[in-house]
Amino acid sequence: MANQIRSILFICFLSIPAFLSAQTTDLARIEYMRIPFSNGAQSMNRFRGFIQAPIPIKEDYLIIGAEYRYLDLDFEDEFPFDPKRIGNTQRIEASLGYLKKIKETNWRIAVKGSVRISSNFERSLVSDDFIYNAAVYAINDVKKYDENNQIIGKPYRWIFGLIYTTTPGRNFPIPLINFHKEINRTWSYTAGVPKSLVRYSFNEKKHVQLFAMLDSYFSNIQNNVTVGNTNLVGENISMTNVTIGLGFEHYFTEHLLYYCYAGHTVFNEYRIRNNNRDDVYVIENDNTFYLRSGIKFKI
Repeated sequence: MANQIRSILFICFLSIPAFLSAQTTDLARIEYMRIPFSNGAQSMNRFRGFIQAPIPIKEDYLIIGAEYRYLDLDFEDEFPFDPKRIGNTQRIEASLGYLKKIKETNWRIAVKGSVRISSNFERSLVSDDFIYNAAVYAINDVKKYDENNQIIGKPYRWIFGLIYTTTPGRNFPIPLINFHKEINRTWSYTAGVPKSLVRYSFNEKKHVQLFAMLDSYFSNIQNNVTVGNTNLVGENISMTNVTIGLGFEHYFTEHLLYYCYAGHTVFNEYRIRNNNRDDVYVIENDNTFYLRSGIKFKI
């Protein structure tokens, strides 16, 4: 059952920030992320927590999830707008997924829907604070077992998906392809979006990885922001970065672990935009250091 639940969570809870987010077999997580801006005058800090639970329905599963993110942009330079207006934004999300096994095959079909509130919360909620997401996935999870029910050979997994979000300016579905393979007890790799990695296991408790990862964030700006003495009006704030780095994981128990990922961005953008995705003001676009750390419970 653990292997089946692992496949369920891996696909049904592909979270979907502004683009995509991480594949996960996590049941609960608390983490902190920091990105100091390149000139040293500003920084970004993000606090995140989520929980998710699979509910068995015969051979299928219903998955319920909830997530909270708090983003703090620490401005110290002068800007042609009031930085306090967008210094703190929050995101609250509830999701529901369902996974169905195709009998006598290695294939599973999954669907997921979520409702997200992402805003600077200057006043009561407005329609632009709400974002709706929908996704469908096909998973081919291949494992072979010996007579003692131990995995043999080189297990692998294909995931094909189509994701749609009502984020302003993105009125089309986004395709997803992901491949994971275990070479042996020591080495494994994952190729795809939002994260590709090569993983090395020292033992059952200590693991390291070389990764390339896409991370993103989107929030509505209530009451909008006017930039300087121009006619430019910002309706939302978005972050997109691509990071290359090293990760470390240490398991306290079979399911509870500490993790730390550190690296350097190769693409890094923080922008105020309008709802047509036109740039209104570039807060930061230089590459810089990236740190993410936390504790999670997984299967």
